[in-house]
Amino acid sequence: MRCGAALAGATLAWGLGGCVTAPPTALAPPPVRALQAPAPPPPPVRAVKPPAPRATAGQVLARSERFVIYAPAAGETLRAVAARFLGSEDAAWSIAELNGVEQAEAGRALALPLQAPNPLGVRADGYQTVPILCYHRFGPGSGKMVVSSASFAAQLDWLQRNDYHVIRLGQLVDYLEGRAALPRRSVVITIDDGYASVYRHAFPLLRQRGLPVTLFVYTDFIGSGGEALSWSQLAEMAGSGLVDVQAHSKSHRNLIDRPTGQSEEAYRRVLEQEARVPRELLERRLPVQVRHYALPYGDANEAVLEVLSRQQYRLAVTVNPGGNAFFAQPLMLRRTMIFGDHDLDDFRAKLQVSRPLPAAGAP
Repeated sequence: MRCGAALAGATLAWGLGGCVTAPPTALAPPPVRALQAPAPPPPPVRAVKPPAPRATAGQVLARSERFVIYAPAAGETLRAVAARFLGSEDAAWSIAELNGVEQAEAGRALALPLQAPNPLGVRADGYQTVPILCYHRFGPGSGKMVVSSASFAAQLDWLQRNDYHVIRLGQLVDYLEGRAALPRRSVVITIDDGYASVYRHAFPLLRQRGLPVTLFVYTDFIGSGGEALSWSQLAEMAGSGLVDVQAHSKSHRNLIDRPTGQSEEAYRRVLEQEARVPRELLERRLPVQVRHYALPYGDANEAVLEVLSRQQYRLAVTVNPGGNAFFAQPLMLRRTMIFGDHDLDDFRAKLQVSRPLPAAGAP
């Protein structure tokens, strides 16, 4: 009791503000502290990859409006030089051809053509021609139009081994107008109609090798089932950047066939439809600009050519074999058929990349 009274008195005196000593802290309630979430673990330390060293540039020795004389640096490739001075790695062939080299060598001066030195492909021993190859179906089968996957792969590999340049059909526009040169061994690959075997058998082989092709389709066939390509397959190939989808008419009818009794006006309406409908449909459904046309059966007359020109086509191809020189008719280009029974010797014989100049006095 005495202890309790003393403790109570002390507490009262402290609460009244007297000079009595405060009660022991052990009797006071402990302070309340805010709880803090544990600190997040530090992010993992990732190794910083040092930037790749920049290729050392070579030395420009001389320059004019038409040429640059350039000494490459160690490790610099012809493709890198072409990209720097000519605007595209694909122009490396022009440096190689002009200088008679296959690769750049450090310190060895190269002449770089800023302008096409020979856009027409005319040389002392002849003039350049560009073959356009025409395929239809691929894979198993015994029909004449069917080229096996093995044969097609062998043909593509042969082209690459023997320094042929598979170019895009559209590159012929500037060549035929005298504005751009083409590699000496240029060749164009085209495929007609729109069979699904193109997607299953030819497209994988072209994609493995990075080779471009023009696929001519007649639009009544696409998406019709059976052996036809679907629109989704066509879109996938067009989206690859390697397959340029172009027009092969609407119905694949022979455009020079005019039924007995059909008026000139009615005939021209049919021609307009066969040229306009595929262009508009392909451009609406695919990421393409349609400016090239494969003539069904390779046939044309003045009315057909007039309609194609009016419908903004710049190139059209036939099935007349041979190469195309700078003076070829753009809407009647030669094209060589490749059949399933061709071996590599037959294939090689189809590649007309030049023709000799006619002898003096020859007709």
